[in-house]
Amino acid sequence: MVRRLAGMALGLTCGLGLGKGTLAAQVTKEVVSIPGATNPVLSAAIRVGDMLYLSGQLGFIPGGRGLAPGGIKPETQATLENIKRVVEAAGSSMDRVVKCTVFLADIAEFGQMNEVYRTFFPKDPPTRSTVAVAGLVANARVEIECLALAR
Repeated sequence: MVRRLAGMALGLTCGLGLGKGTLAAQVTKEVVSIPGATNPVLSAAIRVGDMLYLSGQLGFIPGGRGLAPGGIKPETQATLENIKRVVEAAGSSMDRVVKCTVFLADIAEFGQMNEVYRTFFPKDPPTRSTVAVAGLVANARVEIECLALAR
């Protein structure tokens, strides 16, 4: 579900070194929400122009049943399924994801996470950064945030 924020427009003014003139454009911000989301306070994604900016997703099982049990692989699977739900709710798809940032609680689990990750992006995978962090919300093993083309 995409909800346009009424009256919410961002004015972009860029000084391009063209004398005293500026280039101005109006861009609308739209909130993408997921019915039954585990955290309805957060926006699942924001659409600005032709880009989707996804919030970091965790491996929560839909319906409030907590993190996927069994370690990094099932948690990564659930995380990417949640990302898929968000991009599809926004009218996009996984093959339109252009950039992911992966946060791992233990960098030693990179290989296992990557095995699952590759199944979601089998052709022309998005660019990716992976970082180890001291901790994640809900003691998660992995969090992934993405940018995707909206249209």
